[in-house]
Amino acid sequence: MSDEEPVSAPDGPPTGLMFQVGADAEIPATPAGLRWRARAWLARHHRKLWWLHSLYALVLGAFVVAFAQKGLVYVRWVTLFLVAMWGIIVLVFRVAGSGSEQRLETPRDKVRFLLMTYVLKNLFQGMLFFLLPFYWKTATAGAGNRWFVIVLAASAILATLDVIFDRVLMRWRLAASIYFGIALFACLNLAIPALLRIPAIWALSLAAIAASIGFFTLHFPLRDFRSPKLLIILVITTTGAWGLAYAGRRAIPPVPLVVAHAAVGPQILADGRLALEVTTLHTDWVKDLIAVTDVQTLADSGEAFVHVWRHRDAVIWRLLPARTLIGHDRIRLQSMLRREQLPADRGGGWSVDIETTSGQLVGRHAFTVIE
Repeated sequence: MSDEEPVSAPDGPPTGLMFQVGADAEIPATPAGLRWRARAWLARHHRKLWWLHSLYALVLGAFVVAFAQKGLVYVRWVTLFLVAMWGIIVLVFRVAGSGSEQRLETPRDKVRFLLMTYVLKNLFQGMLFFLLPFYWKTATAGAGNRWFVIVLAASAILATLDVIFDRVLMRWRLAASIYFGIALFACLNLAIPALLRIPAIWALSLAAIAASIGFFTLHFPLRDFRSPKLLIILVITTTGAWGLAYAGRRAIPPVPLVVAHAAVGPQILADGRLALEVTTLHTDWVKDLIAVTDVQTLADSGEAFVHVWRHRDAVIWRLLPARTLIGHDRIRLQSMLRREQLPADRGGGWSVDIETTSGQLVGRHAFTVIE
């Protein structure tokens, strides 16, 4: 029987035939006039309807992204999405099974599976699209941490593709575990600093450990964790996840830190601002160079920063800037290169990288010295 065309009996509407009405659910058709025609129409066009729904989900995700631009105060609530998603994913695999052993034998089983995955898709869409603007703002153009944003964006788009989500991600426990682990890590990496007010590297470490534990809970029921062997494997795996996250910390944007303003100039005012902000200056005018950068965060966590001065991509100096708290959520950093600290050949491209003391890149300001 074709997926696209209903099969008709020779003398009238068929009785007891099965029709696709969801990503892969089947409901018996009944010869009931208008009802029969409606089911036949759904059988012919159900794939188009699901792709139309995917387009709707993508548009809705764009609205969530726009909302998140002003939604800093809601960051703490995304943890509720995580709890709900974890519970539903566990329920899906406890009830329906996984892969080729998945138990979807009756129409009721398939409808129940579709309802659970539909709710799950909406939770993933809301959370992932909400996270995107924060990672986008923190990532630096031309730096390696842009790749993590691409992975996060791809994950968000996958949540809008009903066919892939239903037939791949939610059919195979390993695929679902990896997908959930990425979402869990990305969410907690943002939410933990907002909840606990700890430096970005500590949030990164806790998020990696939590993602590893979340991965295990989708494969083993809680009672299995009483096994010493499984606990040892869990400890080794979580330690490895932490080590991997720490080693790759430069590739992960240190949300929620964002460079709100950055500039370089030759003179500082009494209030800490620059008297003149320059993007291009002549070597004859280069004396002392002062960098002033403002870092926006949800709340001050005591994060320490470094100004990395670069000339033609080579590191000239790494300086600990003076740190001033502006309000409750903005940190002003100021460092200076004295004339005698500058290279003899000063022409070319310069930049000041704003990094955490653990080496995570928050932002970059570039300027040029001409001869």
